[in-house]
Amino acid sequence: MHPLTLMPVTVLLADDHTLVRAGLRKLLEAMPEVQVVGEAADGLALLTLADQLRPQLVLMDIAMPGLNGLEATARLLQAWPATRVIILSMHQTEEYVRQALRSGAAAYILKDAAPTELERAIKAVLRGETYLCAQVSKGVMSDYVQRLRNDEQPGVPLTPRQREVLQLIAEGHSSKEIARLLDLSVKTVDTHRSQLMRQLDIHEVTGLVRYAIRAGLISMDS
Repeated sequence: MHPLTLMPVTVLLADDHTLVRAGLRKLLEAMPEVQVVGEAADGLALLTLADQLRPQLVLMDIAMPGLNGLEATARLLQAWPATRVIILSMHQTEEYVRQALRSGAAAYILKDAAPTELERAIKAVLRGETYLCAQVSKGVMSDYVQRLRNDEQPGVPLTPRQREVLQLIAEGHSSKEIARLLDLSVKTVDTHRSQLMRQLDIHEVTGLVRYAIRAGLISMDS
């Protein structure tokens, strides 16, 4: 751990699977350097808990309902830039890794990595480093760095709110349900829906779902 870290590092877990969170908690409780202070099952709950608990470190899944881990990471770090985020994912494609790092994540680990890999990642990010697990190829990192240097942003740029609404539409929520989840009026949600369809030149929900999958907002197996 960082030599100035005298107290255990406070950690928040975010994953929509209860058993995964339980496994992570047990693993982390064996590390004296860290202390799990809370758990969240989706991105919106994570943001609420982070505001209350101000964790130093967040272990974040990508495929979560309501607000996925990539969007939650970006919003979390906008509010609390000193927080370090480690992404835990089943996906090792360049697109997911690139989006995670662009969102501000400090590390990207696959869920089937060895427990020692997680410990190495925690130590690395607390030293201020970026960490990719061994299974993520060097080619992925090289491609990401090149894209970042070129500041490429594939597809039509969407606002954070539009991406949030798009994810919920793709998850099958109605405008009324989205309005309740995001504390918006139904009219505002319908306006976002219309703007999305116009900007993306997509005019049916199935097309929006396909776009959301390609953009990494949801996964086909989530």
